[in-house]
Amino acid sequence: MTRMDEWVSAACAELDLSPADVDVRVVLDLARDVAHHVLRPGAPVTAYLLGVAVGRGADPATAAARLARLAAGWPAAESAASAAGAAEPGGTGGTGSPDSGAIAPA
Repeated sequence: MTRMDEWVSAACAELDLSPADVDVRVVLDLARDVAHHVLRPGAPVTAYLLGVAVGRGADPATAAARLARLAAGWPAAESAASAAGAAEPGGTGGTGSPDSGAIAPA
């Protein structure tokens, strides 16, 4: 049993779920796609959204595939960062963009 298997089993027991109902590979693949194509902090949020959708009756594989397609078609981060930098005088604001995960000083 891998550490992931142990964690999933323990988390499922805590939430009164069956580990057999969790397709870890689907969730990890979706998180990877979002992290690489959209932004890293979007990965856990997307996994949560997938869980909400499944809890409301969506098929897990179908919902994950739809989200993966959405992530794959998302505009490249470089072009979004370039556009944001070009809009600011001097090119950077020094506080990080909302996508960067950086927290602006108060």
